[in-house]
Amino acid sequence: MHFARLLFLSLSLIASPLVSPAGNAVEDAGVLRYKPDAPQLSALRIETVNPRPRPLSDPLPGRIAYDEDRTSRVSSPIVGRVTHINVEPGDFVRKGQALLELDSPELGAALADAAKAEADLAQYRAAYERAVTLFEGQALARKNLEEAEASLSKAEAEMRRTKMRLRNLLPEGGKTQGETYTLRAPVSGVVTERQVNPGMEVRPDLPNPLFVISDPAHLWVLVDLTERDLGKLLAGQPVAVNVDAYPGRNFMARVASIADVLDPATRRVRARVVLDNPERRLKPEMFARITPLADQHQLVLVVPNSALVSEGRRTFVFVETAPGELRKRPVQLGLQVRDFSIVDNGLKPGDRIVTSGAVLLNADLQR
Repeated sequence: MHFARLLFLSLSLIASPLVSPAGNAVEDAGVLRYKPDAPQLSALRIETVNPRPRPLSDPLPGRIAYDEDRTSRVSSPIVGRVTHINVEPGDFVRKGQALLELDSPELGAALADAAKAEADLAQYRAAYERAVTLFEGQALARKNLEEAEASLSKAEAEMRRTKMRLRNLLPEGGKTQGETYTLRAPVSGVVTERQVNPGMEVRPDLPNPLFVISDPAHLWVLVDLTERDLGKLLAGQPVAVNVDAYPGRNFMARVASIADVLDPATRRVRARVVLDNPERRLKPEMFARITPLADQHQLVLVVPNSALVSEGRRTFVFVETAPGELRKRPVQLGLQVRDFSIVDNGLKPGDRIVTSGAVLLNADLQR
């Protein structure tokens, strides 16, 4: 009787799942089950696997830049001293909005020249009209009429010159008071850079613009292709852009153009990728990796390499089969590059896999 009870107890222990040392996970043929409040779950990142266009090659290095079609670098067309700055970096401005104000004697001189030219023109026009009347009455020689006409032409030319000068200084046609000059935004957008301070003396030939205004929702990615990589990108081709700031996240973009000329100094060809950035997460001057993609009809399952666990020649991922339940599943890989791999077999669209913490789970499973 005592022997039978011992045999039953032994068989019960063999049949029951093993409890992990942490006391909140159970191992069962490659399955880990955690309680809802287990600390291991909070350390995991679990993501859904969705089909996406097939990557065609390893990522290519690139750099994010302003979309120059939507960017304006603003400098002062006149010499002056800054008396007031109206905007800060990050502010949205509309076309024609005041950016700063200058105390500019040069503007005062331009206004005085325009006023004098207008007065001179009125005087010479009246003189010419008198000359025409006298000439028609045969009281004035043709030579004097021609002199009056030439003087009027010079006055008109001077008037055009001063108006053109004011039009360059005041492109929006705004009014000004004395020597106070207002620099206005030539386009609408966000002030991404400001390189001017109150009291600073500015002039047209400064090496850097006073403001950079751009639309950060649209960016370029510049890729310098080696001769060996030149055939990996085509104009109009879709690409995925990755940056270190957002590991595992793909930003979809498109190749806009590829230069026709090889830079003789670097032996590279510049490709330009256009990228929508509605959340403004990406910033100019970030380094990026650009992965060429096939067209939208060639869809595959792609997983980050952080989701993979290798044992000999076999590769596994952990799939969430139920809340708190993680199953170790073998997969077959296709193309493998630095950041991701294509899964040819073992996963289906909609599966939720562990993309961060898989190695720790595997160690927990093997204890």
